Amino acid sequence: MAIPRIKFKTPTESQRSSIVPERGSTFPIQKHSEDNEAVVNIVKCGSSWTPANAFSLPEHWNLMESMSRFLSRAIGFRKHIINATSPSRFQHLVCGQIQWLSVGYANSTASNGHSFTVSYLVDVCGFSAKQAASASERVSFETRDKPDLVINFLQKHGLSQSQIARFIRHDPLILRCDPDKTLLPKIEFLKSMGVSSSSIPKLLCSSPAIMRRSLSNQLIPSFDFFRGLFQSDEKLTQALTYCSGILLYLNTHVVPNMKLLREAGVSESNVMKLLQFFPRALTTNTARFREVVEEVKELGFNPLKIQFVMAVRVYLSLSTSTRANKFDVYKKWGWSDHDILAAFRKYPFCMTVADDKIDAVMEFLVHKLGCEPSTINKNPSVLALSLKRRIMPRGAVIQALLSKGLIERKALVAAFIYTEDGFLRRFVIRHGPEAGGLLELYQSKLDLAR
Repeated sequence: MAIPRIKFKTPTESQRSSIVPERGSTFPIQKHSEDNEAVVNIVKCGSSWTPANAFSLPEHWNLMESMSRFLSRAIGFRKHIINATSPSRFQHLVCGQIQWLSVGYANSTASNGHSFTVSYLVDVCGFSAKQAASASERVSFETRDKPDLVINFLQKHGLSQSQIARFIRHDPLILRCDPDKTLLPKIEFLKSMGVSSSSIPKLLCSSPAIMRRSLSNQLIPSFDFFRGLFQSDEKLTQALTYCSGILLYLNTHVVPNMKLLREAGVSESNVMKLLQFFPRALTTNTARFREVVEEVKELGFNPLKIQFVMAVRVYLSLSTSTRANKFDVYKKWGWSDHDILAAFRKYPFCMTVADDKIDAVMEFLVHKLGCEPSTINKNPSVLALSLKRRIMPRGAVIQALLSKGLIERKALVAAFIYTEDGFLRRFVIRHGPEAGGLLELYQSKLDLAR
């Protein structure tokens, strides 16, 4: 319909300021005069909106009522109508009011959606307020229908509340997917390849991104490749449980990094051990991986020994500042730089033991049992043992034997490294008449640790 010409007198500045917001976008609307004649049909102002892409009346009734009230006020100036040939000034008044109302409506809707998303992530997914606010920048929803389907699906497949929170923190957009189409086919494939239902939660959480990758183009070809390497579904399942991300970075990281190790002189068996037990190390950026391999070489590790790949794994997980701090902790107990490096070569994971754990074990062994720090340096793996469940119960037996002069202090640290059977044979059963009391003492300390 053609836009009718409207004759009006331009209002004064004070009159216009009482009803005119800033000029903005447009909205298709009609307003009728008392005699049912169409007086305005706004279709263009600033940018072009057409009825096809504008808001519908039934869906936005409150918005339209507000505009209707505005138009009624505007038409109140009809007493000022005189001869004029352009409706443009009146159109600008209407368009400005529509822009103000539309922006307010959009902001209100977005705010409500954001608030609901944050509340859902906190109340249902177990997020902290800070985590929920961060995740809501990546995903938003106004109802709980879709996210509830995903949460219920994950719970059905054995994921705990903490595992679900970790899974969603990695990829909040997963809450908007159709779990039967996106998640179920991957889980069914993994089970068909020998992954047990009990292993599914840990496997998913080790690398949630696998659930959004193509099954036919990426996951199946990668699985087939590793299956050929391991020649054992059990070993492959173990590797995937530690880091299913190896399925995602096969050609970009894993294969090139395995090649670097072989070129450095690492045996195939040790390369496969790294892949089986510490697969995440092989998903490291290849340039960074190459740097660490060279560093480990310079520290004097023998590529033919398993400690080489263990050291590579450890160094990949530690920043330069963390390594320096670990040196300071050991020096506090009398170790020199040479001692620390010697311990690292024997047991690379001594560099990953928490600082307070190092202090607690050293305190017990040095001050309670009278061990020399140098003897601990020769058996650094003792630092990784459980203080409550292993070191203290065995330490009680050692103290009893020392008090009776039945053992020498130089053999103390080895007592903590033996297997359970080995410890009982060497430090309990062999002492005949004393064995009953020692075993009772040992058992009581184990019970306290449980």
